[in-house]
Amino acid sequence: MKLFTRYNRILMIISLFGLLLIGFLFYRMLAYYLDQQIDHDLVEEIMEVKEYSAEGNFYQPHEFEDLIVQYKKITKAYPSSSYADTVFYNPVKHRTETARYLKTELELVGQPYQILVIASKFERQEQIRNVCLIIVIPVMLLFALVLMVNRILLKKIWTPFEQLLKNITSFNINHDQPYDPVDMPVEEFRQLNRVLVELSGKVKSDYNEIKLFTENASHEMMTPLAVINSKLDNMLQSNVLGKEDGETLVELYKATSRLTKLNQSLLLLVKIDNNLLQDKEQINLKLLIEEKAVYFHELISERYITLDMMLADITTSASRQLLEILINNLFSNVIRHNYDGGKIEISLDAEKIVFANTGHNPALDPDKIFDRFYKDHASEGTGLGLAILKQICNRQQYLLDYFYRQDLHTFTIVFND
Repeated sequence: MKLFTRYNRILMIISLFGLLLIGFLFYRMLAYYLDQQIDHDLVEEIMEVKEYSAEGNFYQPHEFEDLIVQYKKITKAYPSSSYADTVFYNPVKHRTETARYLKTELELVGQPYQILVIASKFERQEQIRNVCLIIVIPVMLLFALVLMVNRILLKKIWTPFEQLLKNITSFNINHDQPYDPVDMPVEEFRQLNRVLVELSGKVKSDYNEIKLFTENASHEMMTPLAVINSKLDNMLQSNVLGKEDGETLVELYKATSRLTKLNQSLLLLVKIDNNLLQDKEQINLKLLIEEKAVYFHELISERYITLDMMLADITTSASRQLLEILINNLFSNVIRHNYDGGKIEISLDAEKIVFANTGHNPALDPDKIFDRFYKDHASEGTGLGLAILKQICNRQQYLLDYFYRQDLHTFTIVFND
């Protein structure tokens, strides 16, 4: 929910609740005042009853006064009075109405009587309702006007802020275009805009420096590593070394080869992290997997691994370079961590790619398997292969998952569409 919408909703809820509460209290106060006034009238009616009694008569109100006076003989009169609301049938208007009554006991013409005086509240309640409507309708109109004005003003104030968010979202440190500032009418927003301009400039500057350093460092490392590998290769092919020296050189050759792979993997991760591989095209996944299967066929055949493929003809829009790295790493992973005579199962449909393989090791830890430099103790890899897979899937907005079932290590890549 947007801040503007949330604010208006909270304001509306609080205002409506406040209006209802004030309206209820106002109505109750008017009703209380009405009861007090009717009670006063009922007392006056009792006084009329006493005056008529002194003359030896029983008082009866005029038929148009909405009053009823009832007399009931009792054995003894006690000086007490009680007020309460009731409902009675109005014989003049021929309808049932709400009323207020006063019950008391008096000596009338020498006899004890219980006297019940009932006064209709109908007409006065109608007056209260009319008064409430006269007050509530203008208040509601004023409330609607205030909400409308508030909405217009807030929208005008927050429109530059929404543009600010759009500019932040569209800002890309890989592009040459700098962050586009926004003219803000509010001082706090202007300060936020200035901070974002300074921050974006610093981020872009730091990113370019790190990017330049990483690229230069990687390239500079590749040259001496290539020279070392070449020299070691020449020394291993010569016949002047003894057995012990040859074994030492083999270990050095393996170490430098592993360092070369590590350097290449780190450089690739930097490119993926910084979204430098953005070329997109229509790629036939079936053909791409079949091409890689031919490329790895010799390695698969040497270890007598059975390869089963069920591939649908699926085309997707993605970076070819990233997808080739993805498929290469998947093939390399299922071959390297397999055993001789094992099997590989590959399936492709419109929703996902699945690579499954047998292996010596039991289920891997799904919470750590995609962490950088996480690997099994027996592995001779760099520990970056699956991390590269994960990063590529993140960039392509794919979902990468791992599970172990029926003695198969299974990697599933679910497409975003």
